[in-house]
Amino acid sequence: MPLILFNKPYQVMCQFSAQDDRETLADYLDIPGIYPAGRLDADSEGLMLLTDDGELQHAISHPRRKQPKVYLVQVEGTPDAGSLERLRNPLDLGDFVTQKSEVRHVQEPGWLWPRNPPIRERKNHPTSWLTIQISEGKNRQVRRMTAAVGLPTLRLVRIAIGPFALATDPLFPGEWKTVDPQEFRRQT
Repeated sequence: MPLILFNKPYQVMCQFSAQDDRETLADYLDIPGIYPAGRLDADSEGLMLLTDDGELQHAISHPRRKQPKVYLVQVEGTPDAGSLERLRNPLDLGDFVTQKSEVRHVQEPGWLWPRNPPIRERKNHPTSWLTIQISEGKNRQVRRMTAAVGLPTLRLVRIAIGPFALATDPLFPGEWKTVDPQEFRRQT
């Protein structure tokens, strides 16, 4: 029963079934019987875990298990102490209130690959990088959180899920590798 670490490229649909003229997971992974343990929007990139083990998939993705997920987020603007504090605390997004999160203002990491196509550059609008760690992961949650504090997301890369991180398990977009599922179970 494999556990697959996959770096989902930008604009790839998080499904195996054909989707019009869009790339899907099937364009990168030809392993029968595996399913994503969690999803990423087409306009988000980064780490996904896939498995053929339903119990493991549940342990990774179910909100009650509270697996930490870390996102590297490029935002438009420069965060101040107030906007960072709002992101860290429960934030009312209208249809739900987020749980507390860990948020840091960081430099762009040297290991990060360029996005294809690149994000839009506007000379009069600086950009900044944040890491945001959440354990819930509702639909478009990180994008909605940054927008709610006046820092629209320009690029969103999931860089860690539980014990696995792209900084320590380097994969370029479209690359994948198999890991021992016990590695996840031992560390959670």
